[in-house]
Amino acid sequence: MSAPFRFPRFFVTSPAPCPYLPGRTERKVFTELSGPHAAELNDALGRIGFRRSQSVAYRPSCTDCQACVSVRIVVEDFRPNATQRKLLKRHADLDVSVCRPWSTAEQFTLLRRYLAARHPGGGMADMDAMDYADMVEQTPVDTHVIEYREPGEGDRPGRLVGACLTDRQVDGLSMIYSFYEPDVAVRPGMGNLIILDHITRALQAGLPYVYLGYWVAGSRSMQYKTRFQPIERLLPGGWRRFDPDA
Repeated sequence: MSAPFRFPRFFVTSPAPCPYLPGRTERKVFTELSGPHAAELNDALGRIGFRRSQSVAYRPSCTDCQACVSVRIVVEDFRPNATQRKLLKRHADLDVSVCRPWSTAEQFTLLRRYLAARHPGGGMADMDAMDYADMVEQTPVDTHVIEYREPGEGDRPGRLVGACLTDRQVDGLSMIYSFYEPDVAVRPGMGNLIILDHITRALQAGLPYVYLGYWVAGSRSMQYKTRFQPIERLLPGGWRRFDPDA
């Protein structure tokens, strides 16, 4: 008689330069998400700080640093501040669609513009169309691409100005990767708007959390995540609310 669920095998990557803190190295522990219980495994690992990339779940496992901290928004208690309410009103004209995880040339073109403007020379800078298709389409869990478009004309869809690859987990929405119009003169604050939209979607679906991935104290590119209060971080004793500005 075989067991219905086999404990996964975990592996550790070789040390590599840290993308967040100069002069440091990173190492990850990871496991494969496969088989009929991939979604359940992903849910369980997500609650202890793992993230998904295609068919792999991973988390930092650095020997001399614990700067990367998993964070999630507490949906039920979230109240948008004045700046966030203004942002929601400004972008209220957008058409938002939940799409199956299928890559398109339009998405990839927007991603390339976003990476060139916001993350030049980053780890995804050399991504080609096939790499992007793998990122979107290779998923063993409940995944969607949420698209944000300007109003169209007639039956023609409007211009794509944002997208987010999103997993639905048993206790929340996990924002795997978002990208958007980088020209703030055209669509300011799109990254924050996408998070606000996910909070609304989680609330409507009765899901308690929106998972934002990792937060790194001292990394300027990560500070936007703590603007969405209340937010929790994962500590050795479990998830705890925090405000770095308090």
